Amino acid sequence: VDYACTPEEVQQHFQSCGTVNRVTILTDKFGQPKGFAYVEFLEAEAIQEALQLNESELHGRQLKVMAKRTNVPGMKLFRPRRFNPYIAYGFRRPSYFYSPYGYEPSPSF
Repeated sequence: VDYACTPEEVQQHFQSCGTVNRVTILTDKFGQPKGFAYVEFLEAEAIQEALQLNESELHGRQLKVMAKRTNVPGMKLFRPRRFNPYIAYGFRRPSYFYSPYGYEPSPSF
């Protein structure tokens, strides 16, 4: 949605689809609009009507309307960590690598 749009204007745009329960315009940590919104309807049938408004214009900006995606637990894309040979095989440094006094002071020349 346009950055100057209010929730009321978004609600008016989608009210022909069905009863709008809530409009949420997402903002960044500074309170500035991110450029997209969530529209919640009371009736599930209104979603199909709202999808018909895809590529319609509001405040001179073309809208992209999509149905909410439901997150399935455990189905996130798995991104493996970078390979670290020391961790992968349980390698531990021998104790003589460690100082019994914590960090050694840096040498002064």
